Amino acid sequence: MKKYECTVCGYIYNPEEGDKEGGIKAGTPFSDLPDDWNCPICGAAKDLFEPLKE
Repeated sequence: MKKYECTVCGYIYNPEEGDKEGGIKAGTPFSDLPDDWNCPICGAAKDLFEPLKE
């Protein structure tokens, strides 16, 4: 699964880890995150994330 990076603060969303504080289970792809999900670090909206270039 592809990782996504917040363009505001650089936080990396790793689908293998999910977002425990945000109630997102490990194994959840970025595309399956709720539309109102925000970056757990800076609060940026989901649409401010870009696929991580690996």
